[in-house]
Amino acid sequence: MKDNAASKITGHILIRDAETKNVLADKTNAIHSENMSIALASSLANRSIGPIYSMAFGNGGSTVNGLGIITYLPPNITGSATNLYNPTYHVVVDDNRSAPTGNTLAVRHTQNAFFSDVIVTATLGFGEPAGQSSFDDATDMEQEFVFDEIGLKSFNLDANIGSLLSHVIFHPIQKSLNRSIEIIYTIRIQLT
Repeated sequence: MKDNAASKITGHILIRDAETKNVLADKTNAIHSENMSIALASSLANRSIGPIYSMAFGNGGSTVNGLGIITYLPPNITGSATNLYNPTYHVVVDDNRSAPTGNTLAVRHTQNAFFSDVIVTATLGFGEPAGQSSFDDATDMEQEFVFDEIGLKSFNLDANIGSLLSHVIFHPIQKSLNRSIEIIYTIRIQLT
């Protein structure tokens, strides 16, 4: 008897104001198939390099011209050493490895369903990151904390070089002192 189970991994990201719950971005993301397959196999083999460890933020995924027209680059999902276009900040989300309060990993499964979700939540509080602008009124969309790309990375002692597992590019969103942002990043693993 031959088992021909096929797998499908998809992702979705929801970015919202942590206080008002106003949605800032809501879209699907791209999965880095090679790095994700290594992470899943490593996790099943109980190796430390497999689990999701950090959420990386960057500002190189899009450009905005003088008329306000946004041009998006394709997600970086090929090549094992790929990264965000311009990483500027990251947070630990693995709550088994001293993630800041508000940053968690969880598994959600419905009985008798052939899929399970990994829910990755990160909250960038009012004072985080250090050095941000006071108000969300930037006119320069390439400022360090005007994010337009996010990726999940696997564990590595240096979170900046962990393997990129997923990548999403969206319209620029400024993180400033006057707003707290919550990111809910869902990875669905489905067997058929």
